[in-house]
Amino acid sequence: MRYLTDRKRAVGAGSAHSGTAHHWSMTLSSAALAFLVPVWLYVFGHALGASRADVMATFARPFPAIVTGLVLVIAMRHFAKGSTMMLQDYTHGSALKCGIVFVYSLAAVIAATGLYALIKIAL
Repeated sequence: MRYLTDRKRAVGAGSAHSGTAHHWSMTLSSAALAFLVPVWLYVFGHALGASRADVMATFARPFPAIVTGLVLVIAMRHFAKGSTMMLQDYTHGSALKCGIVFVYSLAAVIAATGLYALIKIAL
């Protein structure tokens, strides 16, 4: 007979065994966004209101392009994971499945569209 204490049963991040990993993923992405978004707002703010040629020149440089790409990818991943968690809390059944597919698809389309535009500008 195997004896398991309550603590030993609890170790493993919950019933799905992924709660801790999800929490750390959200924490790291929010910390990354806390540093990236102000830098991106500074870059974007300087380009805002400038002529088309100036905006194209700004985002053709490596630093603004990399920051913009990182913000797009990390923010959309953070959005998808956070929205999935919200959907899991408040919906069930086929609405949950459809909602998760919609949220991940929306995040992928936004990230892909933004990266495509950024690549067109940078190249």
